[in-house]
Amino acid sequence: MGNETKIPAPTIERLAQYSRPLESLLESGTTVISSEKLARLCGVNPAQVRKDLAYFGEFGVRGVGYDVADLLAAIKKILGSDQEWALCIVGMGNLGRALVENENFKKRGYRFVAAFDSDSRRVGTRLPCGLTIQPISRLKEEVESLMVDIGVISCIPPEAQRAADLLMDAGVKAILNFSPAQVRTPECCVVQNVDFSVKLENLVYHLQKIEETGRPG
Repeated sequence: MGNETKIPAPTIERLAQYSRPLESLLESGTTVISSEKLARLCGVNPAQVRKDLAYFGEFGVRGVGYDVADLLAAIKKILGSDQEWALCIVGMGNLGRALVENENFKKRGYRFVAAFDSDSRRVGTRLPCGLTIQPISRLKEEVESLMVDIGVISCIPPEAQRAADLLMDAGVKAILNFSPAQVRTPECCVVQNVDFSVKLENLVYHLQKIEETGRPG
């Protein structure tokens, strides 16, 4: 892949999607998979699978398929999920606690190393995972000391931008924002917004179409 090639964002998202069934297949002892079967497991068409992978080189053998272990390793290397990443989280309400205790994050190498909250009633609470909720005032010091790679925001909307500013000031270049509030960041920082209400609105749109026509919109 040349340096000038720009990879479409949906391709990156689909690579992560491809890795999930590959993990299950590897665990079950399956060694080879065709593009047709992988596409079927992921809800896309085989041509899309082949096109996405072609951005990054040659994979598989025509008429045989892909080696499951090799393809999974290649995808993880492309995505950077073949290494551990240090995360911190700002906002330790119910959502924040659920995220910190999520075993799926740990399994995939995303390790929470610090948790912060502005509510003094939560500060000092020791979580089942072993972290102790710290005050926002210690965010910069702790983030720099622990060399945090990714900041997660799960606080209430009015506090989201302040949380993002503090994370960026501490040197964090990647933010996963679960707050409905859109945060502003410079170009040097990448943000992924996860707004559950947007997902629900998309879902109910298709639900309405099913009720009206018998199929999704």
